[in-house]
Amino acid sequence: MAENSASSKLNVTRLVLVPALITLAVTLLRLIGELQHWPSMLFSRAEGGGAAIVGISWLPIIFGPYFGVKLFDQGRGPSSFGKTIGFALLGFVLLIFGAGLAFASNFTFPGRIPLGLLLIVVAVVAQYVPWRELARVQIAYAYTARIPVAIIMFFAMQYNWGTHYDAVPPQYEHMAFWPKYMLLAFAPQLVMWIAYTMVVGAFFGGIYVAIVRRRKPAAASAGA
Repeated sequence: MAENSASSKLNVTRLVLVPALITLAVTLLRLIGELQHWPSMLFSRAEGGGAAIVGISWLPIIFGPYFGVKLFDQGRGPSSFGKTIGFALLGFVLLIFGAGLAFASNFTFPGRIPLGLLLIVVAVVAQYVPWRELARVQIAYAYTARIPVAIIMFFAMQYNWGTHYDAVPPQYEHMAFWPKYMLLAFAPQLVMWIAYTMVVGAFFGGIYVAIVRRRKPAAASAGA
């Protein structure tokens, strides 16, 4: 049965559809909450989102394990759970350094932004090494999650909605719209947050599925 499942074509759209719709609903709820000035602990309008409870950055912690279990049940497990977790940690380190170079204002040397973005892309590519199927599903999910945010940020920054989607550091307030949007919205959402979604999902997915995998033989033995 596992061989039949593994040999069939991976249906990424089917796996991603429901999580993508849930994520979109959370994004729209957050936008409405900020526009309506609902409690800031839930719907913070601060720059960077203020770690608000209602937000999509928490969802990879849930959907990483969800995707992992679905794939494992189809016979599409990783080459190694240890490698999955290890490459996720490596990706997180590359992401931190890359984001610091590309988006932190305390670095000024020429080429820092391309170099930072390259490190983030390497973090993404690294997730394909131990568990290719999970990486394929997660990158699809990540873009369905982040493209709507990039679109919302375009209008929020264009028309000053007063949400966290258009809140920018003081040094960027007087920058022209297109450079500001590309640097603070487009690149972070469609590069940095893609990597974040993948490494966080792989880390928690790898741990969770490894635990489930160990429990299954024990449960089967008990049933026998």
